[in-house]
Amino acid sequence: MENLLGTQMIAAILAMIAVSGTVFTVVMPFFERDALKSRMKSVAIERDKLRARERARVAAESTQARTAIRAQPKQNLKNIVDRLNLQKAFSDEDTQAKLRMAGFRGTGPLYTFVLARLITPIVVFFIALFYVFAFLPDTYPSITKVCIALVLGGIGTFGPNIYLKNKITKRQADIRRAWPDTLDLMLICVESGMSIEAAFHRVAEEIGTQSIPLAEELSLTNAELSYLSDRRQAYENLGARTGVEGVKNVMMALIQAERYGTPVGQAIRVMADDNREARMQEAEKKAASLPPKLTVPMIVFFLPVLFVIIMTPAAFQIMDAF
Repeated sequence: MENLLGTQMIAAILAMIAVSGTVFTVVMPFFERDALKSRMKSVAIERDKLRARERARVAAESTQARTAIRAQPKQNLKNIVDRLNLQKAFSDEDTQAKLRMAGFRGTGPLYTFVLARLITPIVVFFIALFYVFAFLPDTYPSITKVCIALVLGGIGTFGPNIYLKNKITKRQADIRRAWPDTLDLMLICVESGMSIEAAFHRVAEEIGTQSIPLAEELSLTNAELSYLSDRRQAYENLGARTGVEGVKNVMMALIQAERYGTPVGQAIRVMADDNREARMQEAEKKAASLPPKLTVPMIVFFLPVLFVIIMTPAAFQIMDAF
């Protein structure tokens, strides 16, 4: 015990620990693997896998939309519409533009929409007629039930228009959300030396994971820039197909940039900042409108429950007292 607790033994042990630590510190880095490189490699592989899966999903989801671009009316449907001359009765000059804004291109959706405007009120009338005669009491006269069915059938006339309007609204909201990011990508492409056609093509591929309708519109614009003699017409067509003010403003800026020879990148940069600020203002507007919207639900649903919880014990105590 004296030898183990001696000064020389303790010094030797401490020296051995220090030498072992030094050797471990110097030698271990040579045996360690480069974790950063392996992690970066695994991240890159995972990113490529995610991108491949996302592109496959986008391709599968856009199959129906690509089919709609080449949609042609069926012969039987076309014969019915032409024989009854429904196109003049149920459509006007703005109908085709609204269908394009909703993402329905070609003559097929037009014939389908026209026939739907004829069939929908008839179907609604018979459904309403069956309902009123089956479920309403016999105290109602038959003429009253028929009038109710007629009124509901007349309301059903607006069904296709309401569906088309909702489709346009959702599509425009999707395009409006992705448009600032699209401008940023387009600015990067243009400032890197790409032409505007190559920028449209590249951005259409990248933005498809965020907004399929916008990717389709950019692809169509790229095709129109390739074969139209007037590039201005291609830009105006994009603004008309989307119906979004931000897109129209950017297309007007591109038209003026090509007309007067100003840098395209500068115009896209300014419009990208404006659209991003507009999107932020819209989000702030929705956030600011949330408290007034919550007032009515709170009054209707929360306050009665609070009154019951607060007043019920007091009511029981009063009842016990009397």
